[in-house]
Amino acid sequence: MKSLASRIFNKSLDYIEIVGNKLPHPATLFGLLAVIVAVVSLIGAMVGMTAVHPADGSTIHVKNLLNGDGLRWIYENVVHNFVLFPPLGYVLAVMIGIGVAEGSGLFNTVIRALVLKAPTKLITGSVVLAGVLSHLASEAGYVILIPLGAMIFYAIGRHPMAGLAAAFCGVSGGFGANFLIGSVDPILAGLSETAAHIIDPTMKINAAVNFYFMFVSAFMIVIVGTLVTEKIVEPRLKKYEGNAEKLPVHDITTIEKKGLKWAGIWLFIFAVALAWTIIPENGLFRNPETGTILHSPFFDGIITGILVFFFVPGLAYGIVTKSIRNDTDMMKHIIKSMGTMATYIVLVFFAAQFVYFFRYSNLGLILAIDGAEFLKSIGFTGITLIVAFVLLSAFINLFMGSASAKWAIMAPVFVPMFMLLDYHPALTQAAFRIGDSVTNLITPMMSYFALIVAFAQKYDEKYGIGTIISTMIPYTVIFTVFWIIILVIWMLLGLPLGPDGPLYLVK
Repeated sequence: MKSLASRIFNKSLDYIEIVGNKLPHPATLFGLLAVIVAVVSLIGAMVGMTAVHPADGSTIHVKNLLNGDGLRWIYENVVHNFVLFPPLGYVLAVMIGIGVAEGSGLFNTVIRALVLKAPTKLITGSVVLAGVLSHLASEAGYVILIPLGAMIFYAIGRHPMAGLAAAFCGVSGGFGANFLIGSVDPILAGLSETAAHIIDPTMKINAAVNFYFMFVSAFMIVIVGTLVTEKIVEPRLKKYEGNAEKLPVHDITTIEKKGLKWAGIWLFIFAVALAWTIIPENGLFRNPETGTILHSPFFDGIITGILVFFFVPGLAYGIVTKSIRNDTDMMKHIIKSMGTMATYIVLVFFAAQFVYFFRYSNLGLILAIDGAEFLKSIGFTGITLIVAFVLLSAFINLFMGSASAKWAIMAPVFVPMFMLLDYHPALTQAAFRIGDSVTNLITPMMSYFALIVAFAQKYDEKYGIGTIISTMIPYTVIFTVFWIIILVIWMLLGLPLGPDGPLYLVK
């Protein structure tokens, strides 16, 4: 007999799955939200909805999207909204570099090398670390590392589910942490910047705005993920009694080692060249007027730097290993990478309409002002507010897996609201990323969840959704606790979250 708590928990997961499956496609959802904003703007204008701007005392009125002026604005700006939506260009540019690095096989080989060359005692930590680093690629973590983690653990006599769990916790549970800037950073920064423009049209949010916090968080994910695997998850699994076939784990070949060597050399050359543009006082990419690094061409063009960061070593690796023999091969890798972005491009079209409708109507600004005043009136600010926002993000993530889709909905509401409470968008975004990461491990709505179940069933056909969730719950709970502790300490110390990413707005 299952305990009452177990039955309640399983029922809750069933409910989450049912609700999540009933949600429309994210692109459809944004289209519906845009229509709802238009209707609400009509109602708001009719009832005289207003707010007083806290900065200049001016009265903000709702702008009706369904009157003559509003309909003309919609007709003239649909394409404009799509083309100028910051996340679109940022991500497509970065994917050129990532496409070369991934298509050439560099990411695959780096992940395998990291795991296969680690001493036996460090295998668990190496698998979790590889999972964190795999965020740089689009699918390498889920498709390559998670089954590889299970295979390696099984090959050395450990439970394969422990290896799968260690890889999964790094890939998915540590999604908001990394040692480098990846493709998700410009997406979230672009959405944050667009939302911030509701309050401050001049604000810029660079892709590295959470980098310091992400970097420290990555160490936490590796250390805590390793301890949870070895002290909680693996002892619970006990000894593996199955008879699954031990598949061969292919070592790194000589040509792959040579490719890694030259990729490293060219990455070092690029890093030195880039450093030369900002370290000297008269560096080319420093601000030409003030000589500072912040608010400089270096950070304004950080997307270009990320593109080249992946492109150069990817190309070097491909040339050495012959996975790139000519420009046609290189372009095929880029085109294949862009092909994976088709769904994202469609999503962005509708998300852009929702975000800009919200902004044009002034509903976002009025909601932010009223929301901020309400939070002030009940004294719900400071660390308690930010922690509550982490938990809210984690809860919403149970029903809606896509980070960009969630943030496109949440950012226009919470970024300006928290700005009026003097919190910089960098802090709001960092808090969201924690919540967005920790429940990835236990929600069936995560896009790769079914694939994880399929990997597990190779070792025991009885393994299902419940097996995965019960195995991963310790990571979710402990990651949430430790990540919130790190965030609270960060706020108490007043540390910046990244370059040009302070905790609070400067007045």
